[in-house]
Amino acid sequence: MDRRHFLKASGALAAFTIVPRHVLGGPGYIAPSDQLTKGIIGVGGMGRGHFDYGQTRLIAICDVDKNHLAAGKALAEKKAQEGKNVDADLKLYSDWRQLVEDPSIDVVHIATPPHWHGLMSIAAAKAGKDIWCEKPMTRTIGEGKRVKEAVEHYNRIFRLNTWFRFEDTFYGLGTRVAPLKKLVQSGLLGWPLKVTISKHTGFDWKFYWIGKEHLEPQPVPAELDYDMWLGPAPYKPYNAHRVHQTFRGYWEYDGRGLTDMGQHYMDPVQYILGKDNESPVKVEVDAPQQHPDAVGIWRSITYTYADGCQIVLWGGDYGDPNTPYIAGPNGNVYNNFVCDIPDWQFKLADFPDPLPQNTDFDQCLRTRQKFALNEDNGHRSCTLVNMGAVALQLNRTLHFDSDKMEFINDDAANALVYQPMRAPWKL
Repeated sequence: MDRRHFLKASGALAAFTIVPRHVLGGPGYIAPSDQLTKGIIGVGGMGRGHFDYGQTRLIAICDVDKNHLAAGKALAEKKAQEGKNVDADLKLYSDWRQLVEDPSIDVVHIATPPHWHGLMSIAAAKAGKDIWCEKPMTRTIGEGKRVKEAVEHYNRIFRLNTWFRFEDTFYGLGTRVAPLKKLVQSGLLGWPLKVTISKHTGFDWKFYWIGKEHLEPQPVPAELDYDMWLGPAPYKPYNAHRVHQTFRGYWEYDGRGLTDMGQHYMDPVQYILGKDNESPVKVEVDAPQQHPDAVGIWRSITYTYADGCQIVLWGGDYGDPNTPYIAGPNGNVYNNFVCDIPDWQFKLADFPDPLPQNTDFDQCLRTRQKFALNEDNGHRSCTLVNMGAVALQLNRTLHFDSDKMEFINDDAANALVYQPMRAPWKL
């Protein structure tokens, strides 16, 4: 019996032996025996931003860069002094496998570059850990399939860290997603719909954040385990631009703005359109030929679903500034939730609100209910990202089987679904 299930099973006995938390420390007090614990892999950026997020207690961190570990340790000491749920004497790991196998950790938070997300998520599930993974969920479609299978097989709770489908104003669109979902599911706009994601509708793709071609080899810094940083990715000589904050500009680790922002921007659209259980059947690209190593720019990417719905991405300043965010046969929706259907607000009041979502990750950990954005719908929205990345690399239109999750009659495209990993790493 793992620690979490032991806590649940012993709850009745604990009621007779533990002093109520409101007596010990006020209404917000959580006894140490009640707390779930977590470890973070990757503390060079996003990982350090989640040291005291939620009710889980941070007890361990891991990084292949000694400077990142030192900065993480200093931050932990500061957070502990502030009374946050962080151990001042964190366990420090340089090999992520040791953190995953640590029996005192309940939740593994993966904040590494995306080329590690699949392997680490699968290993964490196999070790009996629940998982919080940064976006994109995985770097390839095949890795996403394997993560989904592992999470289900080992009965784990998985959270993907993009949250706009259930909270916060949706970037420059000037509205939350819930009213958009209600309007779409009401049918007032008609069907099929076209959603345009561009700078003009409030979304910046970090268009010129690109990789550099022909990087010159440089000495590996003493503090960095570069071989472990590369992990399953093909060996390339070290250059500072290839790692840390600029790694997104290289295909073997990420895919620049498309993969950095893609799930933030497209996962809510997938939810709005009710497409959590299917993927587009076609993806088209308009872009210059991509370099095999360094990610370049693109002008547009268009996804088409079997029923005719489309998601259109415009990069940079491309696209018509007057294009609505959502275009339908009966009406359109623009920024700041402006709709051109007469009396649409009065009509919309007669329709039900979207169904509630499980958005409390800590509660999901304890009740074993799926989180709102999980291994199923997260894999689907990550597939949107990775379909676009494959089409860009091949620079052509691709057709996709939404059930088999593979490209149709295209060996080159399917070779990018399951990409080989550098030994000894494998799915």
